[in-house]
Amino acid sequence: MLKYLHIKDFAVIEELEVQFENGMTVFTGETGAGKSIIVDALGLVLGDRADSSIIRQPCESTEITAIFALDKNNAIEAILDDQGINHDDEVILRRVINRDGRSRAYVNGTPSPAQLLKEIGEYLVDIHGQHAHQSLLKREVQRSLLDDFGGYGAILEKVRSNYQAWSGAKAELAELRGHTEDYDARLALLQYQVKELQALAPEPSEIVSLEEEHKRLANASRILESCQRVMTLLSDEEAAITNQLNYSLHELQGLLRYDEGLSPIIELLENAAIQVNEAIREGRHYMESLDLEPERLRQVEDRISSLHDVARKHKVRPEELATHLEILAGELEKLEGSQQRLTELEAICANALQDYLQAADELHDRRCEAAENISRAIEEKLRQLGMPGGRFSIDVRKNEKDMPARDGMDRIEYLVAINPGQAMQPLSKVASGGELSRISLAIQVVGSKDKVLPTLIFDEVDSGIGGGVAEIVGKLLHSLAGNRQVFCVTHLPQVASLGDHHLLVNKSTHAETTLTQVITLTPEDRIEEVARMLGGLKITEQSRAHAREMINSHK
Repeated sequence: MLKYLHIKDFAVIEELEVQFENGMTVFTGETGAGKSIIVDALGLVLGDRADSSIIRQPCESTEITAIFALDKNNAIEAILDDQGINHDDEVILRRVINRDGRSRAYVNGTPSPAQLLKEIGEYLVDIHGQHAHQSLLKREVQRSLLDDFGGYGAILEKVRSNYQAWSGAKAELAELRGHTEDYDARLALLQYQVKELQALAPEPSEIVSLEEEHKRLANASRILESCQRVMTLLSDEEAAITNQLNYSLHELQGLLRYDEGLSPIIELLENAAIQVNEAIREGRHYMESLDLEPERLRQVEDRISSLHDVARKHKVRPEELATHLEILAGELEKLEGSQQRLTELEAICANALQDYLQAADELHDRRCEAAENISRAIEEKLRQLGMPGGRFSIDVRKNEKDMPARDGMDRIEYLVAINPGQAMQPLSKVASGGELSRISLAIQVVGSKDKVLPTLIFDEVDSGIGGGVAEIVGKLLHSLAGNRQVFCVTHLPQVASLGDHHLLVNKSTHAETTLTQVITLTPEDRIEEVARMLGGLKITEQSRAHAREMINSHK
């Protein structure tokens, strides 16, 4: 159950702290006071999508914290254990939303993804919104409600799993069949291309090394002639550089006895002589190893030409040929194995479809059974809600000609007859706004009784209802609070008077700022609030007496 809620800088709420008890708690207040805003804030801390527009101006962030008693909730304890989050007898959920749109979530003080809040919240709270009756007209909502109430989640999950297996195999099969439409032509082309490239046997970076070798071989004569001229300048004539260096050293060394300052110059010349002699040795060694190889030059030119010719045919660069061969060989291998894979996929697809249809048949039977039971219960509630001649039925019809779908092959439609003698028709064609509200409430009450969630929230689900029916609505909601916590945002005094606890949502304006507060009403304050709901702004002794009677009659 929800024990504590703290809201800071959310919409018109500056800061709010509320502690809650078991039983039925009602929220009342003037229209626009912010009753539903509290429900919205609770939805955010339970993992709803965050929107920075809800941050109170001019603040930069909003923060919501909720504390729930676990009450031996094994499902949540298992989730927390899986996440490595410490826990005892309660769980603390916290959500911070910043103006820049970023959101942070915490579970028992541990930073967590918002999805974890949502996962935990699904075992804690069920929120019935004030617009539930509008969404009830949608087929997918009708199906989802039936499945939620039916209690056959394992079978539904089996249908979805089998559908995923079938649709995945079917998609792969369609893709493979599309690829094999020109199978023979593509296979022949790939076999020829791979054979050609394998015969060429290109190596990674081969073209680069060949082009370097070609430059050297093609210019070998010129390189040799230039090297010979350089060797002559360095050492093979009378005016060679080595002779001049040796003469310069001899002259300076003879002068060294007169001036030691010549030592650095002599050292540099000695080093230069050493470097020149080393260059001469390396040059002669290079010239000895440099051969004129016209045959090798021809081979290199032929290889480069072959690589360029094949690269042009395949529309790739010569340096990409080795990689291109790997790609084509892989595609050829896949295509050669595609016929076998095609046969395998056809068998997989057929088996998956058979498994799906079997599970869908089982789901259909369970839906029909659940629809019959739920329809009777809802019909009974409609009579209590002022529709004595109303009839309700959930029509579950199998679409034999349709393709498989994720949630089964059933067409589910809610049918109703408001008055005796009327034919059953779809909700959208029969029910008015007020009638639809009562039908929606009946569905929610019946569905909630089958659930084991510790906290139920009804946000103005009694809109469009009044008179004696309103008291019945209140009693229905109060009946749900026998073994769980129920919150009800209401504008009906008949419902408010049935609450075990009463909170007033009050809006006030100070210094051009509008703020919302929540006040726990005393017994006397509660009489005043119910009297206001009965009589409007002017509260009379008669309305107070009526309010006191309504409250006391339910004790």
